[in-house]
Amino acid sequence: MASSFSNFKYADSLTVVGISLCTAIVCEAISWVLIYRTNSYKNLRSSIDKAAKKLETMKIDTNKINVKKSKTKKIDRVETSLKESSRDLSLFKFKSGGVVALVLFVVFGLLNSLFEGKAVAKLPFRPFGLIMKMSHRGLPGDDSTDCSMAFLYFLCSISIRTNLQKLLGFAPPRGASAGLFPIPDPKTN
Repeated sequence: MASSFSNFKYADSLTVVGISLCTAIVCEAISWVLIYRTNSYKNLRSSIDKAAKKLETMKIDTNKINVKKSKTKKIDRVETSLKESSRDLSLFKFKSGGVVALVLFVVFGLLNSLFEGKAVAKLPFRPFGLIMKMSHRGLPGDDSTDCSMAFLYFLCSISIRTNLQKLLGFAPPRGASAGLFPIPDPKTN
């Protein structure tokens, strides 16, 4: 059975995709144990959702009528609260990031040793510049349509983990800012 799979044309590609899927599931399980099931995460997430909804309704109301100074101050307070909660949520998630990174490094090292110097897929296009250097990394020959394990694993990891988070309901809340380093607010300068 195993030998017939290894003779299959797409065996290496499917192996990398399968391992990427399993890694994403393991990483989300680790995140669930360390983050998503805790009460503090649930409280932070609900406060972000409430603040985002409140801010949205306040902004809709201010678009309809002229803005008073007190209304602007309320909006600023809600925005500040939302930013603080989003930052706290990012710091909270950062704790499990180290464990997840360790798992990803171990799996990447294992895959790298298994598929070293071996093309695992053929790209349907000729990549350009930087993309070609990433997709052809560590492969002998000049065929730029050959795809290395590192590139396929990278693409699979990004797409599978993101979609798995959405499927399981672990995607960041709507009003959450972009991580630990949000874009600065021009009003505060």
